[in-house]
Amino acid sequence: MIKSPDFSRSVNGLLPAIAQDSQSNQVLMFAWMNEEAFCETVTSGYATYFSRSRNKLWRKGEESGHRQRVVEIRVDCDADCILIKIEQIGAACHEGYASCFFRKLDNGAFTVDQERIVNPDDVYPSR
Repeated sequence: MIKSPDFSRSVNGLLPAIAQDSQSNQVLMFAWMNEEAFCETVTSGYATYFSRSRNKLWRKGEESGHRQRVVEIRVDCDADCILIKIEQIGAACHEGYASCFFRKLDNGAFTVDQERIVNPDDVYPSR
């Protein structure tokens, strides 16, 4: 039996979604998906999430152009976490880094261990 995401196990209708680069396997970001976002992702072939701060669908790259083309979608064993293997177009992180996980704990302090690939002020002029 093939399991699809089990939104009945969600918190407030949302399941965690992890975006992972399909070539390097680097984790790029974490976001939330509701059933509508999941269906749009499957239908469009581009990642769509649910923005809790805006309380609406968030089509990744709708402002920045930094879209995520879906290569593969997986669910975990409990079907309550979604893994999206993607081809990232531009930066995944709104701070201009390839990955949102650009801070690393090193000797008790977090340091940035990636180079910015875009200036966020150029991408999001209204910030």
